[in-house]
Parts: sequence; C-alpha cells; structure tokens
Amino acid sequence: MNPLEATVYVIDDDESIRELLGWLMKRNGIRAETFSHARAFLKAYRPEAPGCLVLDLFMPGMSGLELQQYLKESGIEMPVIFLSGRADVPKAVHAVKSGAIDFIEKPFDYRKIVDLVRDCLERDASGRESRARERRHAGHLASLTQREREVLERVVAGKVNRVIAEEMAISIKTVEAHRARIMEKFAVDSLAELVQATLAARKVAPPAPPPEG
Repeated sequence: MNPLEATVYVIDDDESIRELLGWLMKRNGIRAETFSHARAFLKAYRPEAPGCLVLDLFMPGMSGLELQQYLKESGIEMPVIFLSGRADVPKAVHAVKSGAIDFIEKPFDYRKIVDLVRDCLERDASGRESRARERRHAGHLASLTQREREVLERVVAGKVNRVIAEEMAISIKTVEAHRARIMEKFAVDSLAELVQATLAARKVAPPAPPPEG
C-alpha cells in the first residue's frame, strides 16, 4: 500500500474495538491501521503521512488526551475523534477544546463514525494543502531583499506608493519597481493576493525542538 495514502489510525487497548473499527473502515473503502497503545502508534507513525486518529480516551500508559497534547506540542496537526466507554463530560470538553473533532461514547453508531472519519480525512487534506501553501509563501518572503521587505511591510500596512516613497526617501518609480519585483517573486497578480500571501507566510514559524522522553 502507498505509505502516503490517507489512513485512519485506530488506537484502543480493547482488541474487539480495534478489530471492529478496522473491519468497518475496510468495508467502506478506507485504509486503517490499528494500535493497542499510544507508544506503538508513535513508533510507527510518520508525520508526512496523511490521515486522522480514532483514539480511546482512557488507555494504560499514555492516555488519549496525553497523546493528543504530545502531537500538538510536536507540531503534528491531525484530526482526532475520541472514543470512550465512560461518560466524562469535563474530559470530553477538554478534548474538543484541544482540537478534537468529536467525542463519541461506546457503543457507537457505525454510520456516524464512518461519516466523521471521512470528514476528518477531508479536513486533514485541506489542512495539509493550506500548510504547504504557507510554506511556499514563506519561501517567497525569504527570497526578498531587505529593501523589498521594507516596501512590502508598508504595502501590507495599506500605505500608498507616495507615502512609502516619502518614508523611505526614495522615488515613487523606485517604489513601483520594488512592488513589481515583490509581486513577481510571490507569483501574484493583485494587492489582495499579495496581502493574503504575506499573512500566510507569517504563519510559518521555525520548527520547535522535539519533546524530551
């Protein structure tokens, strides 16, 4: 199988739930991998692989919430559906506030969880596309000269060429030339596109060091 094929990662210490969800996903044409605990998943998972998590809230060792937090701190953004055999409203609220898509109590509705998984896979694909676009724009931003960056900052702030020229003590024609090169480097055709691309580029931060342990 293609390692980059969208995959549902089922993590549950209950073997019957793992088998049921694995069968259910396969029956609906969705690739699934199952794990009995969080550490096994972390050992096998590759961040470049698209997919989503169906995650038991209560597990021995690293709990579902702890795994969710670990992934978040590691910069891994992946949609999460939590499963639990116990009604625990505070933990459910905490899970959703931390980015979970939904919280389902066992026993669950088969159709509902398949629909949720499909929605999560679509969200993951959309998110990956958006982050790839942000990285491209960050590359465009990095390619600018210092002077071009100074012009860009003023353009994004909504300043017109005349004001930019006065502030930077250069001619309006020079400002226009800088703007043209900036637009070319970002591969955009309008001011609105340039502003959007710049804002997207600013979202990309240097990767955080991996957590200890």
